[in-house]
Amino acid sequence: MDTNSGLRASLTPGDVQAVSPALAHYTRTAIVDGIWKRSELSSRDRSMVTVATLIARIQTLGMQHYFAKALDSGVTPAELSETVTHLAFYCGWPNAFAAVDMLQSTFAGRDIGLDMLPEVSPELLPLNEEVEAKRSTQVEISFGAISQGVVDYTTNLLFRDLWLRPALAPRDRSLVTVAALVAAGQVAQIPFHLNRAMDNGLTQEQASEVLTHMAFYSGWPTVFSALPVFKEVFAGRNN
Repeated sequence: MDTNSGLRASLTPGDVQAVSPALAHYTRTAIVDGIWKRSELSSRDRSMVTVATLIARIQTLGMQHYFAKALDSGVTPAELSETVTHLAFYCGWPNAFAAVDMLQSTFAGRDIGLDMLPEVSPELLPLNEEVEAKRSTQVEISFGAISQGVVDYTTNLLFRDLWLRPALAPRDRSLVTVAALVAAGQVAQIPFHLNRAMDNGLTQEQASEVLTHMAFYSGWPTVFSALPVFKEVFAGRNN
């Protein structure tokens, strides 16, 4: 599926320098030699956050570079593949297909075949029945009369299937979900998923650094929209 209509997959530093020397300077000093070298978040986590951001915003320019960077930073082909699958549900199928179009060439260039990708129907991770029963009951009460179809798919397809697929660890699923929500400006959904991420092992310092990193990739406005929500979640967990 050609989603790019002839758009280029990447830019060189020379391309940027030729158009905006100041932008080239900030790219080098603030991003390449800046946030990517901060110790508060690993390069692997930064790669996953960046990939999720690009998918959420359908920013195909740069995907191939950051897919390759993710693989070089320790993200496995299976984890990248599963991230695209996961974000189809949280960003929409067109966003996921745009990522497929870019990731296909990355995989081909590294001889990554189907044998290295997640199974369609793997043995699922164990489900915390008590936590899921509480979540599903709350959603049923709140929204069953509004859209039973949404409620049913949320329970049966997302939380009893997608979230239990073993190709992405629960912390990683939460990490890319939170990043995608911030990137898309979906602040109303952040409290549930940020709490879930921290329950799955994301620390407050790491969550804070996700915002610092994302300021450069989804823009300051999306991060400042998310800051009050993160602040409230942090306060609730520290009390």
